[in-house]
Amino acid sequence: MAVLVTGGAGYIGSHTVAALLDKGEEVVVVDNLYQGHKEALLGGKLYKGDLRDEALLDRIFSENEIDGVIHFAANSLVGESMTNPGKYYHNNVYGTLVLLEAMKKAGVSRIVFSSTAATYGEPEKVPIDEYDRTKPTNAYGETKLAMEKMISWFDVAHGIKNVSLRYFNAAGAHESGKIGEDHTPESHLIPLVLQVALGQREFISVFGDDYPTEDGTCIRDYIHVSDLADAHIRALNRLREGGESAVYNLGNGTGFSVKQVIDVSREVTGREIPAKIVPRRSGDPAVLIASSERARTELGWTPKFADLRPIVESAWAWHSAHPDGYGK
Repeated sequence: MAVLVTGGAGYIGSHTVAALLDKGEEVVVVDNLYQGHKEALLGGKLYKGDLRDEALLDRIFSENEIDGVIHFAANSLVGESMTNPGKYYHNNVYGTLVLLEAMKKAGVSRIVFSSTAATYGEPEKVPIDEYDRTKPTNAYGETKLAMEKMISWFDVAHGIKNVSLRYFNAAGAHESGKIGEDHTPESHLIPLVLQVALGQREFISVFGDDYPTEDGTCIRDYIHVSDLADAHIRALNRLREGGESAVYNLGNGTGFSVKQVIDVSREVTGREIPAKIVPRRSGDPAVLIASSERARTELGWTPKFADLRPIVESAWAWHSAHPDGYGK
């Protein structure tokens, strides 16, 4: 039996594929390579194509004995989702519908969905837990919430059991040094800071230093990508063992400020990394941290990389060895 990983050539998807292979799982990947990289796959059977291609999905399910799906494939840029929401609804929501219909037809009844803490919108309290209000403030988060709800209704109607995992910022790179983070355009703080260390950017912009936090900069949840991969596999195994559908937050429990990320990056790289204070971005909350108590209790998930330094160290090992990303 095999695990189908959609978007498996992407950042988190490729690390999950690597973790599945380490556990002796047979892996099948579908990815259109729009943002993913074939070089990021350490193994598995790749089908290059779009999730919205019904014939392709039917072929994947007919040619392989799939017993579960881990679903990463989606557009994920918040800013772009606000200027081109149609793209996000068509790819994210419609793509998930095509996937669910193919699963139903093939009799595959387990799916782990890589969701986002952006489904919560502005937090009512910190840390955020799974019972808090969901009110996204951008089209990206809205499409992810719509995907969660659609998956849940396929459980009601067709018995497709599911786990949705909500988290904020993936970071770091694989311990082997073979795979890491390569986005175009790059929007994540840690790789942007490391680009300054590599001389690819003149400085890192800090969007406001007058927030009600200890050092005045925003605090965010950072989770090592390998810890996220582990959580997705644990969620799939929970469904394999007969577990009911559920939603889990994944977080490190404390969060780190923008200034902390820059300071630790300076220590790890030994580079100056100039920073420039610029005006706040509209809608940036001071603190975003997700509580992962439920995941710890029910999935037995505990992040191995709870501190910021090893996360940055692994990212720096990747970026310094691959300053231009994959195959460039």
